[in-house]
Amino acid sequence: MKKKCGILMPVFSLPGKYGIGSFGKESREFVDYLAAAEQSVWQVLPLGQTSFGDSPYQPLADDSLNPYFIDLEALGEEGLLTGDELKSAERPMGDVDYGDLYRERFPLLKKAYARFEKTDDFYLFSRRKRVFCACAFASLKELYGCSFDGFPERYRRYDPHAINLFISKNRDAFYFRVFLQYILERQFAALKAYAKEKGVALLGDLPLYVGYDSADVWANPGLFRLDGDLCPKEVAGVPPDYFSEDGQLWGNPIYDYAAMEKDGFRWWKARLKNALSRFDIVRIDHFRGLDRFWSVPFGQTARSGKWETCPGREILRGAPSSRLVAEDLGTIDDGVRSLMRETGLRGMKVLLFAFDGNPDNPYLPENVPSASVCYTGTHDNDTVAGYRQRLSPREREIFDRRAKESFAKLGVGYGKTDRGVSRAFVRAAYACKAELAVVPFADVKGLGNGFRINTPATVGNWKVRFPKKLFDDESAEFLSALARRYGRSPGK
Repeated sequence: MKKKCGILMPVFSLPGKYGIGSFGKESREFVDYLAAAEQSVWQVLPLGQTSFGDSPYQPLADDSLNPYFIDLEALGEEGLLTGDELKSAERPMGDVDYGDLYRERFPLLKKAYARFEKTDDFYLFSRRKRVFCACAFASLKELYGCSFDGFPERYRRYDPHAINLFISKNRDAFYFRVFLQYILERQFAALKAYAKEKGVALLGDLPLYVGYDSADVWANPGLFRLDGDLCPKEVAGVPPDYFSEDGQLWGNPIYDYAAMEKDGFRWWKARLKNALSRFDIVRIDHFRGLDRFWSVPFGQTARSGKWETCPGREILRGAPSSRLVAEDLGTIDDGVRSLMRETGLRGMKVLLFAFDGNPDNPYLPENVPSASVCYTGTHDNDTVAGYRQRLSPREREIFDRRAKESFAKLGVGYGKTDRGVSRAFVRAAYACKAELAVVPFADVKGLGNGFRINTPATVGNWKVRFPKKLFDDESAEFLSALARRYGRSPGK
C-alpha cells in the first residue's frame, strides 16, 4: 500500500464564528489546508450527539450526528435562519462552551425547523429504524429530562406501538429531532464529497462501547448485561495503566455476547457497516476489548474488574481489513496480537510511548512496522510540548537523549525548543515505515498543554479550539515538504 499521511483534528476544534466547528465553511477550509499541505487523511473523533460530560465517546445514539456541527450559514442560505438570528449565534473565538450551546443552539435550530418544508424524502428518512429510534429517544429525554430508566413505564422499553402513540401526541418534538439528523446527514455527505474531490480521505472513530443512557441500549436491552430493572450488572473500564494508576471506570454497559451470538452478531456487524459507509477508514477504539475486556461489577471501582473473553473473530469476520485501524494500545497480550494477525488489521504506534530505554520497545520509530499507523500522540495524550514541559529537568534530559538517538537512526534531527522537539517528532512519524502517519495538529505547531484534547479519567475535556491564524502557509509548507520527502505525498 502507498504510504500516506494526515492530521488528527476534531470537528469541534475547528475555528469559526459560532462557538464550535461545523460541517460547513470551517471543515471545507480545513480540507483545503490539508490538500495544500499534501495530506491525504483527516482523522476525526466520533461525531455523535454528546450528552452529560460532552464526551464524543458517550453519544446519545451511536450512529447519530451532533447537532452542534450543523452549518448555520447553510441554513441561512436556505432561508431557514435570518441574518439577525445568525448574528445572535456568533461567539468570540475560544474553547467550546457546551453549556452556552445547550441553552442557545437548540432554540435557534427550532426556529429553522419551523420554516422547514417537509418532503416525502424527509418522511422516508424519518422511518429508517436507526433514525426513528434515535429521534424518538431524544424526544423522550427532552420531555422527561432523565435517563431512560426513569421514563414512564410504557416508554422505558422500546415498543414501536407505544412510541408511535407518543409521536402522534408529540409530532413537533419528534420531527424536530429528525430535522436535525436530516440536515446533518446532507451536510456531512456534502463535506465528504468535497474532501474526496480534494483527495482527502476521512478517518472516523468507532468507540468499542455505547453509552448506557443511549438509544442503542434503550432499543436493544437484550443485547446488554442488564438486570430486570434495566440497571447494568457490569460496566466497562480498563485496569490500572499509563493513563490512570487506579484504572478507568468508563461506566458503559457490557455487551451480552451470548445473546448477540444467536443472530450472528447482526447488531454489531450492522454497526460496523454503518461506520464504514460514513467514513473512508474506521479506527476501532479500544480494540483489545474485542479479544478480552475488563468487566467491572456495577457500583465498584475499576480495580475490582476482571478479564473476560470476547468473540471478536466472529464480529470482524468479513470486514474489510484494509479500511480498518485497530487502537491496540494499553494492556496488549498474545490474544490481541493473534486477533490482529488473523484479521489483518493495522495497529497504532505512538511515539510518546517509545522512550523508556528498552531497545525492543515497539513504539520506537525504528521498530515501527509498515502495517501500522504511526502517531506522535493520540487525542488522549498530552501534546509533545506539553508532555515534555511536565517532565523534571532530569527526566527531560533522559527523554531528549533517547529520542535524539532514536531519530538519528532515521536521519531526523532533534530540536532544542518545544516547537523544535515537536516538529522532530512529526518528522520521525513521517520518516518511519508505517503505511500511514497521523499527527495531532497541536504537534505540527509545537503547542503546549493548553491544546490537549482529552485527559483520561478527568472532566472538562473535548473543548479545545484552534485559532484560524494557526493554519498558515508556513505549517502547510512544512507538512508538504515532509510528505514529499518521505514518499507520502498524494502526488508521489
